[in-house]
Amino acid sequence: MGGGTEVLQNLNPRLFVKCVDRAVTEDDWNENVTDEFDSREVFDLIRHINDPEHPLTLEELNVVDVNRITVDNEKNKIDILYTPTIPHCSLATLIGLTIKVQLLRNIPPRFKIQVKITPGTHVSEAAINKQMADKERVSAAMENIDLIQTINKSLIEVENHYK
Repeated sequence: MGGGTEVLQNLNPRLFVKCVDRAVTEDDWNENVTDEFDSREVFDLIRHINDPEHPLTLEELNVVDVNRITVDNEKNKIDILYTPTIPHCSLATLIGLTIKVQLLRNIPPRFKIQVKITPGTHVSEAAINKQMADKERVSAAMENIDLIQTINKSLIEVENHYK
């Protein structure tokens, strides 16, 4: 990037079919019903995140998928695997951090959230997973004004979808 022009890493990303929105039931509004988190609910929180490179969502690019999310309500643990669109994507850490921030903002604090790259899908998978697992690095990133503005920009579509 330079001179005001932006070079795309993935010029022709492959698009995937989006899931239909989950129907809201009366029980969803009933405060007397115990509502455990499931993988679809977590997926719904992250599926509309904008890709930082393309005007598409992470769901449309198959970066996130409901089948790569595991929720264990008994152990208060949520595991998400995400798949960058290309093996050398320089924005993979930013994407993972955006997913993590979205969940930290919207999931009860009792949950431990683990966001990792799908095994074998990125050349720097181990290094990025190590960064994503480091609480201090994630906290420091969330305090970086420029970085949090970039993350918030990717989350605008999520906020608009639920208005």
